[in-house]
Amino acid sequence: MVKSIEQLITELYALGIKLWVEEDQLYSQAPKGAITPELRVEIGQRKEALISHLRQMQSEVRPAPLQPFPRHDPLPLSFAQQRLWFLYQFEGQPNPTYNIPMALRLTGSLQVAALQHALNEIVRRHEILRTTFPTVEEQPVQRISSSLTLPLSVEDLQPLPEPEQTAELNRLLAHEVERPFDLVRGPLFRIVLYVLRDTAYVLQITMHHIISDDWSLDILMRELDTLYRAFSHDQLSPLQELPLQYADFAQWQRLWLSDEVLARQLAYWQQQLAMAPPLLELPTDHPRPARQSFTGRMERFEMEPQLMVQLRSLSRENAASLFMTLYSAFAVLLSRYSGQEDLVIGTPIAHRHDQAVEPLIGLFLNTLALRTDLSGNPSFAEVLKQVRQVTLEAYAHQDIPFEQLVDELEVERQLNHSPLFQAMFVWQDQRPTLALDEVQAEPLELHTGTAKFDLTLFLGEVEREANEGLWGLVEYNTDLFEAATIDRFICHFRQLLIGIVSDPNQPVKHVPLLTEAERRQLLAEWNATQCDYPSGQCVHQLFEAQVERTPEAVAVVFGQTQWRYRELNQQANQLAHRLQALGVGPDVLVGVCLERSPQMAMSILAILKAGGAYVPLDPAYPQDRLRFMLDHAQVQVLLTQASLRAWLTPPANTVTLILDDPEIDLAAESQDNLSSGVTPDHLLYVIYTSGSTGRPKGVAMRHQPLTNLVWWQQTRTPMAEGARTLQFTPVSFDVSCQELFSTWCFGGTLVLVSEDIRRDGDAL
Repeated sequence: MVKSIEQLITELYALGIKLWVEEDQLYSQAPKGAITPELRVEIGQRKEALISHLRQMQSEVRPAPLQPFPRHDPLPLSFAQQRLWFLYQFEGQPNPTYNIPMALRLTGSLQVAALQHALNEIVRRHEILRTTFPTVEEQPVQRISSSLTLPLSVEDLQPLPEPEQTAELNRLLAHEVERPFDLVRGPLFRIVLYVLRDTAYVLQITMHHIISDDWSLDILMRELDTLYRAFSHDQLSPLQELPLQYADFAQWQRLWLSDEVLARQLAYWQQQLAMAPPLLELPTDHPRPARQSFTGRMERFEMEPQLMVQLRSLSRENAASLFMTLYSAFAVLLSRYSGQEDLVIGTPIAHRHDQAVEPLIGLFLNTLALRTDLSGNPSFAEVLKQVRQVTLEAYAHQDIPFEQLVDELEVERQLNHSPLFQAMFVWQDQRPTLALDEVQAEPLELHTGTAKFDLTLFLGEVEREANEGLWGLVEYNTDLFEAATIDRFICHFRQLLIGIVSDPNQPVKHVPLLTEAERRQLLAEWNATQCDYPSGQCVHQLFEAQVERTPEAVAVVFGQTQWRYRELNQQANQLAHRLQALGVGPDVLVGVCLERSPQMAMSILAILKAGGAYVPLDPAYPQDRLRFMLDHAQVQVLLTQASLRAWLTPPANTVTLILDDPEIDLAAESQDNLSSGVTPDHLLYVIYTSGSTGRPKGVAMRHQPLTNLVWWQQTRTPMAEGARTLQFTPVSFDVSCQELFSTWCFGGTLVLVSEDIRRDGDAL
């Protein structure tokens, strides 16, 4: 199927290839390697159609060409600037969240005067570097200073010996990065030169994002290189004067984005983001605070050249850009982490359509909210196809400013997370190598100590010895994540990419994430749980051993009543002897329907001593449910109390013992421990499910797992003798037996409360 001209132009744009027409000639600008031989042939074959369509676009898209505007009226902010100004006001005090830092290590004979001259010439050329943002009639405006000379602050660190010098340099760099700007007073552009030795310097440049973006840094570096070369040789500036300034763009943008244009693009985004999830719920190390602080850190990583080659090949095979492939992988990883299949991820776009704005420093950046649907466990190739389509459509509707989109969609703003998305994906093209004439310049990595989003993944190409690799940075909010979590995230991203290139047709939920070390830890080390424990004993026997050790320790507390271990053991033995006389032994079921009391806990212990298995019957259950459980379990003996007897209808062959009946005389029974022949493989209990999906089902449990559990618990979290445990869970839930015997087997005190108190949080 032959693609349309519109599709071809959009695909080229997605690959970073720009086309334009001048005097009937077609021109292009593209990143290295973006125009493949196949693309070159296709562009050549469709050249006339491309020229015709581009001309039509140029006549339709803009109501007027970008041109200088008069400076006598208040100058409005661009939409992107307005968003940053709003955030600045919203925070209530200056902060470094939107500082753009850069530092260069300079090696060589630096002419400081020429450097100062070059920097001031750049400030003169670009009005935006002389701009502040006061309020006029309650609206922010751009105020441009007619002239501004930025002093080059020089910090001489030469007197310091090497270790102290490095430490002081790092301290000063960090301090400068974290120093906030005042948007009203300015300046919003700072320069510091640190002198280390006669031929060793560090140049630090810091700007506020409201006057700059990533593209602008490249302009700044190119102009600094050109001007320094000229001024260091006593030559005039070779740069042509700029016909336009950023303020002209801001004014033009306000006129260009008319209601009609906005409505056309807004309709797409309203449909694309309808019912989008408001929050990406990644598993965090810390609870999300009520108000985000934007405190952050970053972790850097690199990936091997061979993986980059495979990713490029995968992208070509799927007619996608490297950006699309890596974005897709990022979306898959976020989905695997969060469990969410509907994701919205932000990504910046340069938004410099017009060649006239390409040489301007300023904030042209816009943000796109890309939505990805991973439902149905698609293959990675299918995800990439979807992302490619969504990305191309987003590029075709990129003019509406993000801040306006948020307003138009009426997204509810929250103090604890950003609107529309909380994760950002940033692809950065490789920067050109900078040299100031004969002075070599090497970039230094700086960070503001902030994070604009929960998580931002930066990726870019790195060239080393003719090999292209992949570098990355993860910027993360430290209120939410620990460094170790982000390190694992990076490892999982690498494993995901390796799995994707090896088989892009496998379902994304099946692509391996774990490293070999993690798989070994998960499957082998964490399952190497074998240890010595009393595997031949049951929990009532462990209790009897504890009675020998601490007979006078308190075993049960219930209000003003308390039983010591000796007393609890004796009473349980008396009831156990009676139960054995009634035929209770291994695997014989005994029902227990008693209100919360020491007698309830003692009865369970007595059943186990007799060798039987208990069936808990909660008095709060409906009568029909209790009748079903008694009929289904066919208990041989039922232990209850007088106030509950009428509520129960046991089978005719069941013996019922009413424990508070004076005629049930247990005093004559022996208080000695007894033998029952029970082993760890015999039944411990039968507990019935809630029956929410139908009739209740009886779940049978043997003794051995409980012995294993309480012994493991004591090994990992030892209970000191005398420690108190609240017996909170109803005995109809399996956790209750853990509460009972992890306490009694090791000398603790079980604290029982009535049902009324158990349900009253204040009383507890």
